[in-house]
Amino acid sequence: MKLLRYGDPGAERPGILDPSGKIRDLSGVIYDIGGSNLSPQPLAQLRQLHLESLPLVPDAVRLGPCVASVGKFVCIGLNYSDHAAESGMAVPTEPVVFMKATSSICGPNDLVEIPKGSTKTDWEVELGVVIGSKAKYVAEQDALAYVAGYCVVNDLSERAFQLESTGQWVKGKSADTFGPIGPWLVTADEVPDPQNLRLWLEVDGKRVQDGSTRTMVFGIAHLISYLSRFMTLHPGDIISTGTPPGVGLGQKPPVYLRPGNRMRLGVEGLGEQQQQVVSWDGSR
Repeated sequence: MKLLRYGDPGAERPGILDPSGKIRDLSGVIYDIGGSNLSPQPLAQLRQLHLESLPLVPDAVRLGPCVASVGKFVCIGLNYSDHAAESGMAVPTEPVVFMKATSSICGPNDLVEIPKGSTKTDWEVELGVVIGSKAKYVAEQDALAYVAGYCVVNDLSERAFQLESTGQWVKGKSADTFGPIGPWLVTADEVPDPQNLRLWLEVDGKRVQDGSTRTMVFGIAHLISYLSRFMTLHPGDIISTGTPPGVGLGQKPPVYLRPGNRMRLGVEGLGEQQQQVVSWDGSR
């Protein structure tokens, strides 16, 4: 299934993509796409629906974040060895974990704002893992059973805030609009091998990132097991699993986003995002 949320910011409704690519309204079936509705039993019930009986949604509708009320937005840094190299950092011996504020989450095609004082706003296409079952001290061989589905994430970053100031990376990761997710949550049954997905990103039509989840340092099952040692993962939590090389920081010389830039990015089988970049005050 491809689950989604549509409508104005703060007033999104749940939806599902039918086999013809049309959006069908789910608000008469579930309250929203998130939390306990992503557990195995509710998802199994959704699979029994006759989609043609659900109301059609207009084609031009805005897509919101594909998961509502995210409890934790956990990110993994330097999880592709070639990205670690372009960042001038060592390949980690265990996962590098940081959090991204949930207030950064926005729709997949919403405007991306360069924050006040930013000079080094950067892009990062990533595979997002959405948790479907409570996970605590999970064995690696069982970990994928705790996944509800997957989505595209653009883990936008302000490199000066992240790397040139004291403290944690979270400061450079958490600005408003720095967490586009979607366009949809693709349930795990439709992603037979999450470790073999192509992911890519373009800026103004130029392909700058083109990689595969095959080259992750730490695979998805390992990440879920590892994180569950330090925190309980709940349905609707998102793990953003790292980015392949080609970020702005790694260009020679570095290239960063400016108002007017347009990004297009995607993960194989999970859809695409498109974002225009604006200044924090809305100017383009």
